[in-house]
Amino acid sequence: MNFSPIANAYAGTAAGAGPDSFFIQVIPLVAIFAIFYFLLIRPQTKKAKEQLQLIATISKGDEVITQGGLAGRIMQAGEDYLQLEVAEGVIVKVQRASVTLLLPKGTLKKL
Repeated sequence: MNFSPIANAYAGTAAGAGPDSFFIQVIPLVAIFAIFYFLLIRPQTKKAKEQLQLIATISKGDEVITQGGLAGRIMQAGEDYLQLEVAEGVIVKVQRASVTLLLPKGTLKKL
């Protein structure tokens, strides 16, 4: 009898990669993409679409708030710029794209 302190290790046969193993590897990637789409991408594009619609619909007399926090009434609406009255007799020129919120009529009188 031959007793050696270290036994010989022989390589076993590897299981063949069947068509099921590819789908099992791809399913987590598809699930992660779906989660990112529904939690991050879709809401962001929806919000951007609403913002573009808001910018397109504002007109003279609307009360708005800008990204910088200025609240005022639109006195003149151009294609790219708006003249915003922030106080009586104080008119500021702002970019149309800086408008973030359209206020209900009469909101500024309450302030």
